[in-house]
This record gives sequence, structure tokens and C-alpha cells, in this order.
Amino acid sequence: MNIIPLVTYAIIASFTPGPNNIISMTHARNQGFRKTLPFISGVAAGCLLIMFLSSYFNLILHQYIPRITPVLNVLGCVYMLYLALKIMRSKPADAQENKVNHYSFLFGFTLQFINPKVILYGLTAISVFVLPLGQSHVHLIVFSLLLTLIGISANMTWAFGGMLFQSFLLRYERPVNIVMGMLLIYSALSILM
Repeated sequence: MNIIPLVTYAIIASFTPGPNNIISMTHARNQGFRKTLPFISGVAAGCLLIMFLSSYFNLILHQYIPRITPVLNVLGCVYMLYLALKIMRSKPADAQENKVNHYSFLFGFTLQFINPKVILYGLTAISVFVLPLGQSHVHLIVFSLLLTLIGISANMTWAFGGMLFQSFLLRYERPVNIVMGMLLIYSALSILM
């Protein structure tokens, strides 16, 4: 069983900019790594549930996935473009606003159900890479855990980067936001290619 293509896809898809990664980086930059952990925990729980749902929906809808995927791709692209524009147009954070913890476990968890990147990640990884390797319950659970672990390692890396480069990111907030927005636009457009 060769899982190298699956792991390669999962790493590339997980480490590119997306809502989870950018929020983790920004929140860790503003609040510190430790205060970002509840959000990351919520992201992990939501991501794992999305992976389980993707596994079983793929089994049920296997014959319909080619017709559903283009619609999900367009919706995901539009949402990511909206987030990119919002990030690029954002103004430097207000110091008082930064004292409030907006990013809780519940926010991280519920974000996964409106985050097209995670949904497309799950649907694509399961349908293209996992189902051809096997369709047992144990198989689907193990690969759901693996995909979630890779995704959360990316999320934590972005948060750690936000904390580590805090002074740089605060000093150059506007250009960094523009670069992050451009990377998110690239990620959004790559969904359609």
C-alpha cells in the first residue's frame, strides 16, 4: 500500500494559506501561542469530524462525486476570495480589540463546517487517495486521523510562526496582510485549475 501520494497531497493542502492557518497565525501574533490553543483544539475536533463525514459520504456518494466536486470548487473559491479581500483590506488591529479572546474552541470547531478548504481537502483526499486503498471502517478511521494530524500540524506551525515573528508581523502588518491575501487568492484559484 503506497500512501506517499496521499501524504504529499495532505501536506501541500494543509500548509498552504487558508482560513484556519491565517486565523491561527494572526491570533498567535496578537495573543500568543498558548491563547491560540483552544481555537486550534476546536479546529482539530471539527477537522476530524469533517474527515469522518467525508469518508462515509464518499462511500455513499461515490458515483456522484464527479458532479458535486465542481460546485464545491466554485463555492470554495468564492469564499476564499472573500476572505482574501477581507484580509487585504483589514486595518491594523486595535490594541483594545486584541485583549478579547474571539477565537474559542467552539469558534474553531464551527468554522470547519463553513470552511471550504477543509471540506474540499477531506472530499478530495478520501475520494482520490483513500478509497482506492481500501474501504473498511478501520481503514477510513485511520486515514481520517492521519489527515487531521497533518492538518493540525500545519495549523500549529502557522500559529507558532505568528508568535515567533510577532514584532515583524506587527511592524509590517499591512504588507503581510496583502501577501497573505494574495496567497489565499492563489490557493482559491488553484482549486479551479
